[in-house]
Amino acid sequence: MKKIQLSVAEPGSGPIDTDMIIIGAGPVGLFAVFEAGLLDMRCHLIDALDKPGGQCAELYPEKPIYDIPGIPVCTGQELTDNLLHQISPFEPVFHLSQQAEQLGKTDDDRWCVTTSEGTQLRSRNIVIAAGGGSFVPKKLPLTNAVEFENTSLFYSVRRMSSFAGKRVVITGGGDSALDWALNLQPIAQHVTLLHRRDQFRAAPDSVNKMRALVAENKMDLLIGQLSSLHGKSGIINAVGIKKAGQDESRLEADALLAFYGLTMKLGPIAEWGLNRDENLIRVDTEKFETSQPGIFAIGDICHYPGKLKLILSGFHEAALMCQQAFHYAFPERKLIFRYTTSSSALHEKLGV
Repeated sequence: MKKIQLSVAEPGSGPIDTDMIIIGAGPVGLFAVFEAGLLDMRCHLIDALDKPGGQCAELYPEKPIYDIPGIPVCTGQELTDNLLHQISPFEPVFHLSQQAEQLGKTDDDRWCVTTSEGTQLRSRNIVIAAGGGSFVPKKLPLTNAVEFENTSLFYSVRRMSSFAGKRVVITGGGDSALDWALNLQPIAQHVTLLHRRDQFRAAPDSVNKMRALVAENKMDLLIGQLSSLHGKSGIINAVGIKKAGQDESRLEADALLAFYGLTMKLGPIAEWGLNRDENLIRVDTEKFETSQPGIFAIGDICHYPGKLKLILSGFHEAALMCQQAFHYAFPERKLIFRYTTSSSALHEKLGV
């Protein structure tokens, strides 16, 4: 697939008028651009990361995803690339490496968002598609951990090939730890999974596959606590492991992957006066509108009875949200529902 050229605005630009401001450039935010574009709404997206894709591109770019309708399997990065290709006819503008901070109103009753870099955007529609907020990996509570970060200690996998032929230690007992143990086992010199107990929070199928590899001596499972890191010049050469009732032992290693979960922070949006359920934003299920008219929430950040935190649910929410946003963007126009399969007007927009 041809690489898509993103339109990225310079920080501090504005004030910029647009039909829709989307906070969060993950898969759900990107698909909202598509649904908005079909209805002639121009979109600007704000994201704290330096690239689109959200969690999928930042934390799991090579992790397989199996529940996107019509796509049996794709990686997080492939899903992001496909969405960027899909929305390219609508020429969205990205404001990256900045957070949405201040919310205000203009004299003509539009919303005004100011980012952490001083960019000002004005619109009648704001769509919060920020996942669970800003995701920050929980870091190792070891005093010298920072010395090894991003050289031999990692909290996510950007490129699997970086671990080829290496002795990899993976700590944690959730889906991320198990998934990467299984994915890296075929290419690493050796994989050791370290967890504080012999019970896991991961999918049972992943746990069974891991135990089968252990039984075949193709990887190791150790029950204990990570107690120390050893190495020099930012490169780990061994990790200390403390088992119950035993002295610390050392295990030689070239790389350490630590998966202790993520801390989710709603950030400045928490101060915007929206009805919330802890770190989630309450919405209705007709328009996915918040307690503030013209401010919507879709994807993992929104809450309503029966909510499922699935990408496909977010896609559905984006489609319904845009039906209402159209009326705010173009109060004088009638909304005509069209199918992309049969509408020549939509074919022209999509360039097909």
